[in-house]
Amino acid sequence: MENPKEELENHLEDHYIHRSNWLRAAVLGANDGILSTASIAIGVAAASDVREPIILATLAGLVAGALSMAAGEYVSVSSQTDVEEADIERERQELEEMPELELQRLTHIYEERGLKTETALLVAKELTEHDALGAHVRDELGINEMNKANPIQAAFSSGAAFTVGGILPLIVAIFFPLKGLEYILYGFALFFLILLGGFAAKAGGSDVKTAIMRIVFWGTVAMGITALVGYFFGVKV
Repeated sequence: MENPKEELENHLEDHYIHRSNWLRAAVLGANDGILSTASIAIGVAAASDVREPIILATLAGLVAGALSMAAGEYVSVSSQTDVEEADIERERQELEEMPELELQRLTHIYEERGLKTETALLVAKELTEHDALGAHVRDELGINEMNKANPIQAAFSSGAAFTVGGILPLIVAIFFPLKGLEYILYGFALFFLILLGGFAAKAGGSDVKTAIMRIVFWGTVAMGITALVGYFFGVKV
């Protein structure tokens, strides 16, 4: 029979919020990788009678997209981290300069969450004695280890996921028949997107059908518009 601690740990493992950071970056990267490279390949294939320009454009899009994705994710998450660290430092100073006011703020937060004033004050005092800064960072600023940004992890996840996603359309562009290649690329890209949507939904504990419908719809829109651009320009390379 499980003891209460083991039972609590098993219950916590049933939730998925702890996966949100890496899952968001990985799904976004893979989705962009599939869509970007497939859209480029489809657009060029629609305007070309030879394979080399299709492969070259797809490969260039893959490399540029992966590097851009990683760099953009690093910069954006670093900015978020800078804001978080600045807020934590500001909170540390306020705790040193006005501890009583900070205690009142913490008490008020717990009151708003449904605790009686006496209970809220008691909880605020005990948490302040245990770890004042940690309590304020978590409950006043809303920052915790579960959602704290990690620039390097996010950049690597996004860049690697984009590369994996982008390689799939590149393989199709290299090995499949040139005749009707844009339609083949579209079909395989949709298949890859469906797999990605299903994986993301399963990993995040959300509805699989909704995730697949969303990713298929927007993927079709993106690739369709790109194919139309290729057809409209009609430049045969």
